[in-house]
Amino acid sequence: MAVDRRSDAATGRGFAWVGRRRELDLLLTALEIPPAVVLVEGEPGVGKSRLIHEATLALTRRGVRVVTGMCHPLREPLPFGPVLDALSDTTDWLPPPERLNPQAGALAPLLPALAHRLPPATAQLQDVRAGRFQLMGAVRSVLDAVGPLVLVLEDLHWADEATRELLLLLARDLPKRLGLVLTYRGEDLSDDTPVLGVPYRRPPGTGGADIHLGPLTENEVHDLAAAVLGPRVSTALSRTLFERSAGLPLVVEEDLLTLTAQPRPRPRHLNHGPPADDVAVLAEAEVPRGLREAVASRMATLSDSAVALVEAAAVLAVPADQHLLTVVARIDPDRADAALTEALRATVLREGTAGHYTFRHALAQQAVHRGILGPRRLDLHRQAVRALSSAPSPPLVQIAHHTRALGDTAAWLRQAEAAADQAITLGDDGTAATLIHEILALPRLEGDLRTRAALALSRIAVNGVDHTTGATALRRILAASHLPAAARGEIRLALGLLMVNQGGDTAGGERELERAIEELAARPDVAARAMVALAVNPSRPPREVQAWMARAEDAVHDSPNRGARAAVHATRLTLMARANDMAVRDLAERLPRDDTDPEVLRQSARALFNVGYYSLATGHDRQAEALLRESLDLARRLGTAPLIESCSASQLLRLDWMAGRWEHLEEDHTTLLARYPDNADILMEACLGRGAVAAVRGQWELALEHLRYAARLGETALEADCALRAATAISTIHIHRGQPQEAWAVVRSALEKLRGTSDWGQSSLFIAAAVNAALADGHPEAARGIVAEAEEALEGEDAPVLLAVLAYGRGRILLYDGDGAGATACLDRARRILTAMGRPYYASLALELTALALAPADLDTAARHLTHAATAFTALGATADAARCQQHLRALGLGRPAPRGRRGYGDRLSPRETQVARLLATGASNKDIAQALSLSPRTVEQHVAKTLKKLHTTRDEIPGPHSTVDYP
Repeated sequence: MAVDRRSDAATGRGFAWVGRRRELDLLLTALEIPPAVVLVEGEPGVGKSRLIHEATLALTRRGVRVVTGMCHPLREPLPFGPVLDALSDTTDWLPPPERLNPQAGALAPLLPALAHRLPPATAQLQDVRAGRFQLMGAVRSVLDAVGPLVLVLEDLHWADEATRELLLLLARDLPKRLGLVLTYRGEDLSDDTPVLGVPYRRPPGTGGADIHLGPLTENEVHDLAAAVLGPRVSTALSRTLFERSAGLPLVVEEDLLTLTAQPRPRPRHLNHGPPADDVAVLAEAEVPRGLREAVASRMATLSDSAVALVEAAAVLAVPADQHLLTVVARIDPDRADAALTEALRATVLREGTAGHYTFRHALAQQAVHRGILGPRRLDLHRQAVRALSSAPSPPLVQIAHHTRALGDTAAWLRQAEAAADQAITLGDDGTAATLIHEILALPRLEGDLRTRAALALSRIAVNGVDHTTGATALRRILAASHLPAAARGEIRLALGLLMVNQGGDTAGGERELERAIEELAARPDVAARAMVALAVNPSRPPREVQAWMARAEDAVHDSPNRGARAAVHATRLTLMARANDMAVRDLAERLPRDDTDPEVLRQSARALFNVGYYSLATGHDRQAEALLRESLDLARRLGTAPLIESCSASQLLRLDWMAGRWEHLEEDHTTLLARYPDNADILMEACLGRGAVAAVRGQWELALEHLRYAARLGETALEADCALRAATAISTIHIHRGQPQEAWAVVRSALEKLRGTSDWGQSSLFIAAAVNAALADGHPEAARGIVAEAEEALEGEDAPVLLAVLAYGRGRILLYDGDGAGATACLDRARRILTAMGRPYYASLALELTALALAPADLDTAARHLTHAATAFTALGATADAARCQQHLRALGLGRPAPRGRRGYGDRLSPRETQVARLLATGASNKDIAQALSLSPRTVEQHVAKTLKKLHTTRDEIPGPHSTVDYP
């Protein structure tokens, strides 16, 4: 425990830093290596703000930049207001405008003091959510530019949903030089809601800490009192202070301020106790614990004008300027300066942002507010409504609050709805959602208002970042609200879309969609959205798909709703792309990229994504990349299509895998998953991507963990493509590990499901894996049957990847049968197609097999092919594949002879030892390493021993890249 005796502590203007050294050290340590997220939780008055203050002093002394923003219980609808307040302090750290990301200019209208240091203001987007996402990007770019930086947001329990959403996105993908510190009260979060709205886990590479501040001990309270009162403090007084405060520092401090308000005689030596009236003052308090009396005793020293000003501040409840305080308090303007100065000197009020005044803490505000007699309190609320309503831009949220305090429910409802509408217009969905929840919670609510509020909330929820919060809100409305059928149907439609598109609950979501169609009988254009969502389910029989599409097209045929018509058209293109209809490419080119209707553009982005997705599945990789990038750019430009944006980014990462761009693939998957942890499609793609990278590196246990989880997700979400891709990779790993029976078992199970869907066009790589598994386990007839079945199903398809896979399959069978020439021709054709597509890893696999087919007849060419394949695998980072090629060369007697006197590496790791170290870092066993590197167990033992010796470590503590898996 540390005690910092400051020179001003005994005067009551400051207090000792007591009992928080461990928490301070933890906070500072967590921020030493950014990016980092630190959460500080504690009850009111426990010392969160003081901890932040001390940390800020320490960080500033170290040369670290710190900015702070505050959340308030009442705030006007300004998106990300607390964060913008913090950014206003970054003026001196900003680089020249030309070195900033141009999107930072979006902040210029909101931060006029910084406008001269920012790029030119960007064009204001008409679409509110697009503007909000634009602001998100601008905030992040400024934080990145002024780093290294620590951003502190205090009292996050009062944050609106928009600010919480921004912080959630930041926390999931922090700028590399940013530390984020968030303080909050756990008990003030409704229904045990996580502080960021959804459960948060720091992504890999992000440090931090969770700090809980508890009460002080009795000894710590004694030290705190002694730092202020010196020898006046006795055991009796410190015990009284502890009993009154229950160890809450703020209450102790308030009591100490009370005791120091009047001079008291000092004892002549240390053994004397305090004057009797010290304990008596505290003992005589009407309420033995709490803050109210301490605040009241300080209020009693104020003049009538100062008291009126403080009471006005308590009723306003948010920082207010002197003019507003004066008008609400109804005091003589000539006395306002003296009254405000008096309140500040008594530390009842403090100056927050320039020219705005509030209480030192919420408890003091509450204590003053409770002490105002009823008639006076109502008069202050009425005066607040008048003063605020006369402002050039009336703060509707605050006006609604004061109206409700007056007990005028009808007036409050009008004001609350107007405030919610204003917030939605400004893109502050968080404030709007809070107000709408309050409206809907009112019993016996008038029907039209309930309907309007419920519909507004559903539209906000369906566009949120995470589906969990939105789905919960929509279910609550449907369960509790008496709504007209059409309104209920629209809300249920939003719920169903959330469940299907983001929640991975296809079956449950489709049940909601079918019910929504019934409830939307009078709104066929809206019901069409549910119909097309049902039509795109890949497991639905073709006849049902066409039936749903016919209904949807009839529903919007004569509709003026251009967004609904665009949704149906986008779905038609999706189904054409899935059927590999060549005409879809021309139709995709004709999609509108510029339109006044944001919904039309959103549907264009959706269609571009879907056509790109199926182009990738058929092997038109370059076309797929162009479409997916266009979809991503359009979604980002809109700012209101986060689902399309995230899925486009995810499929572009899948393309990076195909194209051999693996250097940052794991990191990119982790970043994307951190942004969208509740999106089932993103999670599946991340698992598959991580598993694929681990597999080619020989990290097979880790790979299997990722892939098996992906397979479970695919089964749960009825995603056949995900399940087949997982089965492909899992069976391949079993073959490499010498487990052909396990590989064939995985393939047989997947084959049964594939035959049930007849979706051979989306299963190209699985066909190759199935042939490999069948041959490895000694089932050549099954392999031939698989190829024949696929050829029949795919006859006439324009799909380069299918041509390559079928050529590969035929080549593998011919190689198994001993027909080297025939195998060479087929495998070389597969290689050429894969090379032309831009898939170097798979082309190298075909080259490896081509070499094995050639070896009996042309050993020299086989050696060149194997060497080229090994080189390509090494360049890609496919450690296990490169080692396998080297093993083939040795088995064919083509390995390079060891030079005389093996090259020495001293204390440095040799290339082979580096491979071993990387595998050890993933928890690989000696057997795993031997299989991955095609070495004998004895050789691996020697390499492991040398590697550990050179690294001066043990197997459990070996440094290196660690991949962790945290799956249920």
